[in-house]
Amino acid sequence: MRFGVLGPVTAWTDAGTPVVIQGLKVRALLANLLVHEGRPVPADRLIDDLWGSELPGNPSGTLSAKVSQLRRAFEDAEPGSRSLVQSGPAGYSLVVSAGTYDALQFGELLAAGSVDEALALWRGPAYADFADDAFVETAVARLTDLRLTALEQADLPVVDLAALVKEHPLREGLRAAHMKALYRSGRQSEALESFEELRQLLLEDLGLDPSPELVALQQSILAQELPHARSNLPAQLTELIGRTDALADVGACLGTSRLVTLTGPGGVGKTRLALAAASEVAERFADGVVLVELAAVTPHALSVANSLTDAVQAALDLRDTEGTPVVDRLASVMGSRLLVLDNCEQIVEEVAVLTDRLLAAAPGLRVLATSREPLGLAGEVVWSVPPLSVPPLSGGVQVVGESSAAQLFVTRAAAASRGFALTDETVADVAVLCRRLDGIPLALELAATRVRALGVRGLVARLDDRFRLLATGHRGAAPRQQTLHAMIDWSWELLAPEEQSVLRQLAVHADGCTADAAAAVCGEDDVLDVLVRLVDRSLVVPVDGGRFRLLESVAAYCVEKLRVSGELESSRQRHLSYYVSLAEAARPGLFCDEQSRWLQLLDEDSANFRTALDRAVTTGQLDLAERLVDALSWYWFLRGRHVEALRSLDTVPDSARAGVWRTGFMYLLGHPDAVAERDRWLDSADAMGQWWIAHAASDVGDLSACLSLLEQALKTFEADGNQWGVAAVLAARAKHAHVRADLPALYDDACQSIGMFRALGDRWGVLQATGWFGAHAELVGDFDEAERLHLEGAEAAEEIGLWPEVAGALAMLGWTAIRREHYEPARAYGERALRLASEQGQRATQALAELVLGFAARRTGALDEASERLQALIDAARLQTESVLYLSIVLVELGFVRELQGRPDDALELHLEAFRVSEEFDSLRGMCWSLEGIAASHPDKTLAATLLGSASATRATENYLMASTEAEDLARAVAATSLALGPDAYQAAYRRGEGMRPADAFELLIRQ
Repeated sequence: MRFGVLGPVTAWTDAGTPVVIQGLKVRALLANLLVHEGRPVPADRLIDDLWGSELPGNPSGTLSAKVSQLRRAFEDAEPGSRSLVQSGPAGYSLVVSAGTYDALQFGELLAAGSVDEALALWRGPAYADFADDAFVETAVARLTDLRLTALEQADLPVVDLAALVKEHPLREGLRAAHMKALYRSGRQSEALESFEELRQLLLEDLGLDPSPELVALQQSILAQELPHARSNLPAQLTELIGRTDALADVGACLGTSRLVTLTGPGGVGKTRLALAAASEVAERFADGVVLVELAAVTPHALSVANSLTDAVQAALDLRDTEGTPVVDRLASVMGSRLLVLDNCEQIVEEVAVLTDRLLAAAPGLRVLATSREPLGLAGEVVWSVPPLSVPPLSGGVQVVGESSAAQLFVTRAAAASRGFALTDETVADVAVLCRRLDGIPLALELAATRVRALGVRGLVARLDDRFRLLATGHRGAAPRQQTLHAMIDWSWELLAPEEQSVLRQLAVHADGCTADAAAAVCGEDDVLDVLVRLVDRSLVVPVDGGRFRLLESVAAYCVEKLRVSGELESSRQRHLSYYVSLAEAARPGLFCDEQSRWLQLLDEDSANFRTALDRAVTTGQLDLAERLVDALSWYWFLRGRHVEALRSLDTVPDSARAGVWRTGFMYLLGHPDAVAERDRWLDSADAMGQWWIAHAASDVGDLSACLSLLEQALKTFEADGNQWGVAAVLAARAKHAHVRADLPALYDDACQSIGMFRALGDRWGVLQATGWFGAHAELVGDFDEAERLHLEGAEAAEEIGLWPEVAGALAMLGWTAIRREHYEPARAYGERALRLASEQGQRATQALAELVLGFAARRTGALDEASERLQALIDAARLQTESVLYLSIVLVELGFVRELQGRPDDALELHLEAFRVSEEFDSLRGMCWSLEGIAASHPDKTLAATLLGSASATRATENYLMASTEAEDLARAVAATSLALGPDAYQAAYRRGEGMRPADAFELLIRQ
């Protein structure tokens, strides 16, 4: 048996089944025993706490009966658990431990430093259902204080901390956390304003000054000295050798300059040095260090600027969104951050433009770039990465061993050939090798891999020949660049013909490939053995997940080899054909139990798909471009990449298949031309296209037209035996039933849909149907079930990275919490949903999250906040060319806000508009809400009573649940109307309304 007080007082079995405890006094008895955490409580104390001055006739006997009832409830739920309630000379007690009681577990986790895990135990205010009872007062205060202490230590976003500071304005720990969060978001002035606000409050209320610790924090913010780093820097598998001085120098440059560019030839170690330097200085940046790898962004892209910003967004784990210019959005999230831009040379002009704009707009940003040439910006510090130091030719083991080039070569050679060491026998050859390779790290590492086969003396002999042959190199190239080219060329000559063929054709891949992709581009059945040999030679890098990629310098070398051999175009064409076929092969897997695996595989090859699409378009192969975007559109939707999808679909503007997909994405992004695009392509849409347009348009489109499309698609799906299509239509139809509050239809469609999707194994589909099943549970008042279903959906979506669905489930959890009057959890869910939906560009979910926050604000008395949030939603909805689903309920809610603000005329206008919108969507439930709002604000109370009667009769007929939150608004309207008319007149008008449908009652209002 387990017990919880971090929220409503709760008991549940070890299997997770809630324990039903009948009777308020029995539940109060449980709460009292839990307050004492296993210590005995005297019977007299329990009697006084439970009954106070209103004692029962036989207090001791009544208490004993309540104890028996509690034991029986435990036993019924879990046999053997009645013994948990014990009695003895000192009184009654409940056996609990940290493993069975959340309050004790919370304390232990907090003491162990597991702050996030500790806070996750909370489900609302402590002892929420007994908060007004004196016997819990001390415990509530203690637990609340501990929770606030934990919140001070947690990594909360600014908006959450702002709300806590508003609630506890004099608590210095929260204030400190708020100041740090503001500072780390690049809002230094606001952090200092928060300190000043506290200083004034302390002075005015208590005559005190802020603590020395808080003053010290203020000074740290002024001096910009707060350390806090979050990083995506990869862990380095080998030690960085010979760069101690370079690390210190680059670190010093980053301390005084906002842009530092590491330049030098390929293979000199720019990337490795940049990663090490970034790691060294990471603590200076409150918002961490972010590495952006640009090797996959090529100058051949249709839009280099778009590909570049896509790469930066991906590194920051941001999702694309519509509205805010992407560079402005990137600048807004930089805060105090170091951005490492690696491999800038092939798109140096675009990188320079983006870097210049980001540095200008984000004062806390610093950039460390690697490039073969400078970016050419004002204030740029160009740091030329030197080769490693080379040894003298005549030095002994000790002298040669002090050379960083020799240290690197010997370390790598010993790893490749066990037993190799710098000895009297090898020292002369090692010295020659390091000098002839000019201390270039990549060249040294390539050479080290050949020690086992050739020995160091054999390496030197071959190297002599190759360097003499390539002494002049490429005119205009730096000497060491000539040397590196010679090194790769020499390594190339050591390869067998089949190894050369595979290696050079790997170069057409962007950001790596699988062995199957390599084989397809090479025109071979299997090249895995060759790839393994190339990995052994350090010419190919293995990547987790069975992928392979080329080192940058090797890739550039191999592209030139392809061009010289005349194979470049044919290899690129095979690359295009393969990735079109891969996308088409992957598409069926996105609709079944292989969904998670295929999503991951498509994620890994995103850069290759972009490269393939760019080639198809630039070479005029629009048939292949059409096939590619058609196959990838569902993937883009599942990943929430709506802007990328729309941009890609625009490359084939005359394609009907692309046009249907484009229509849906335009609806999802709130594009004003979505209706025109729908009209252009609707006649050419197949059943899938009809469903897709209806699904995407259902939040902002013509619901009757959408429903008609769904019914057409359903007929075709059923005739074709397409179970996925049938399930998808049923899920979409459930949404329409939810709008109309048609409970039987909602339940039936959601049930059928979830069963079919489960049979197919499509987790996205299961999430859709589960969400509407949860919505039905909420409508009928089964809030526990609704919460369980939405939580289950959020967890399942997060497991496979369906972040748009995670955001939607969180928003629905917030709405369910609103209906239960759990406003603190509702705010938490709403804020999380809003952040995630904003990152994902999910407009409908953003609106639902804002709606949850607006409702929570109104019901907690924050009328100004509620007014601001709700009005913003209404303004956004009115910009749409078609009505928006959520508009009616937001209008009603803002109407109640205006009523409570003493503005009945404004409230009435809002409720009237809400009724018309609800009537347009055929939502009787919405009409009832509107009529009750009109009644609350209309001056004609006889008419108001009639409207209330109509709404009440409709609710009863349609079996609409009246949640307690709605009951409060209705009670105000009923009380005001009844008081104005008197009981008899009120009842007469009310009964008259009971015989009217909402539209008829509204007509009375219009005829006035």
